[in-house]
Amino acid sequence: MHKFPRNAGINIIILLLIFLPVQLFAQSDPDEETDWENYQYDYYAPGDQTFQISLGVAVPTVYLDYQRKPMVNNAPVGGVGSLIFNYYIKPKLYVGGELSGMFVPTKGGNTMFVIPLGPRIGTQFIVGRFEFPIAASIGMAWQTFLSHRYFGMYMKGGGGALVRAKNNWAFGLSTNLYWFPQWTKEKEKNADALFLDITFSARYHF
Repeated sequence: MHKFPRNAGINIIILLLIFLPVQLFAQSDPDEETDWENYQYDYYAPGDQTFQISLGVAVPTVYLDYQRKPMVNNAPVGGVGSLIFNYYIKPKLYVGGELSGMFVPTKGGNTMFVIPLGPRIGTQFIVGRFEFPIAASIGMAWQTFLSHRYFGMYMKGGGGALVRAKNNWAFGLSTNLYWFPQWTKEKEKNADALFLDITFSARYHF
């Protein structure tokens, strides 16, 4: 497998975190600012939808062997990105789906890639222009490292804090904890990995 430059991915993510909000604000219509006069705290209703883009870093947290004992964790920080769709059943209850991509460099200069895909459910609290979503998801994840391939389940849970910058756009930070089990027919090869992500999120409401 081709070796991924250790710092290149993180540099790209940093540039995107800076570039994305600048572009979105640059394309705004000045007339939209007057819409804030009619802003309502309970801004979501059944049938509302949101699309969210998140980019940030993935931090290897804990690796467990087949006996559930912690293994040495020297993996550097990687990167993560996700596309998320939510559909509101109630103002404080939504369901949806997500597609993510994660890469984590190793100390030896190789890279592990993970692609999680699954449904999600969540709730959120609104205080003025601030929104605090909390969500959980469970699905399947494709994992590759060198010549090794693995397809299995994953679970993820977390939350965020966003501020409604315009009527249709909210920006903020999110963090999630991922659990990636690798269970095989050979018990001594089983392992579990926990990752923490910290991302910048842009959410569009329609």
